[in-house]
Amino acid sequence: MIHKMTDAIMSKAATMEIPINSNGDTGSLPEDDSLEQDLQQVMVSGPNLNETNIVSGGYGGTGEGILAPGSIKAPNVQQSRGGQAMTTEEASRGLAVEKFDIMKKWGINTYKCTKQLISERFGKGSRTVDLELEAQIDVLRDTKRKYENILRLARALTNHFYSMVQTQRALGDTFSDLSQKSPELQDEFGYNAETQKLLCKNGETLLGAINFFVSSINTLVNKTMEDTLMTVKMYENARLEFDAYRADLEELNMGPRDAMTLSRIETAQQQFHIHKGKYERLRSDVTIKLKFLEENKVKVMHKQLLLFHNAISAYFAGNQQQLEQTIKQFNVKLKPPGVDKPSWLEEQ
Repeated sequence: MIHKMTDAIMSKAATMEIPINSNGDTGSLPEDDSLEQDLQQVMVSGPNLNETNIVSGGYGGTGEGILAPGSIKAPNVQQSRGGQAMTTEEASRGLAVEKFDIMKKWGINTYKCTKQLISERFGKGSRTVDLELEAQIDVLRDTKRKYENILRLARALTNHFYSMVQTQRALGDTFSDLSQKSPELQDEFGYNAETQKLLCKNGETLLGAINFFVSSINTLVNKTMEDTLMTVKMYENARLEFDAYRADLEELNMGPRDAMTLSRIETAQQQFHIHKGKYERLRSDVTIKLKFLEENKVKVMHKQLLLFHNAISAYFAGNQQQLEQTIKQFNVKLKPPGVDKPSWLEEQ
C-alpha cells in the first residue's frame, strides 16, 4: 500500500506544471493541498524514518527526497542542540583534564616521597635531622602513653568505687528497714544504717572529685596532646617531602647540562624552595606547640594531682569537713542527689 501511494505521489509531482510569476515565486496550485495531504498520509502510515534511517531516494528515486511541511526548521534545532552538546562536552573535557593534572601531581609527589622513604630505610638516602626537636617529640609520645595509662586506671577506680557506693547505699537502706521491723535490734541496725549512709554521702563527694580528675586528664591527653601530635605528623610529612625534592635536585645537578636538563633543574629548584618553606614553617609550629603544651601540662597536673591527693586522704581519714572543703577549693561540681547512673566518663 505504501509503495502504491508513493508511486502516485511521485507521478503527480513529476507531471505537475509549476508556473512562475514575475518575481520568480511559484504560484499557488490547486493540487498543493492534495499533494500535502498525500505526503502527510505517507509520513503517518509509513515506516518511522528516524528509526529506519531512510534517506532521499530510498524508494528507487534519484531526486532530493520528499520533505514534510515544516521539516526545514529541523537542522536549526539540531545545530542548537549540537552547540549545547559541544559546550557540555568541552566543560566535561576541561574537568577531566583538571582532575588528570591533580592526579599526575599527586602521583609524582607520592613516587618521590616513597623513593625517599625506601632510601632512608635501607640507609642509602640522607635525611634532615633536628636532634633537639625530635628528642622533644619522643618525650611527648612517651608522656602521652604514660598519661593514657593513668587515665585508664583512674576510670577503672571510678567504676569500682561507684559500685562500692551503690552497695553501701543498698546496705544502708536494708539496715534502716530492719531497724524498724526488729525491735530487739533496733539500735544496732539503726547506727549501722547511719554509718553506711554517711559513707555513701562521702563516697559520692569523692566520686565527684575523681570524675573531675578523669575529665581533666582526658582533655589533656586526647585533645591537647593529640592536637600537638597531629601537627607533628604534618611536620614529619613535610620533612619527607623536603628531603625527597632535595634529593631530586641534587641528582639533577650531578647530571648533564643540556637544555632539557636545565629546564628540569629550574623546575626542581622551584619545588625545592616551596617544600623547604613548608618544612620550616611546620617545624616552627611544632616548636611553639611543644612549648605551650609543656606549660599547660604542668599547670593542669599540678592542680589535678593536688585535688586527687587531698580528696582521697580526706575520705579515707573520715574527715568529712576536709573533703567538702577540698571540693569547694577546686570548684568541683557534684552530681545532683539521687542520681545513680555514672557519668559518661565513668562508663568509658
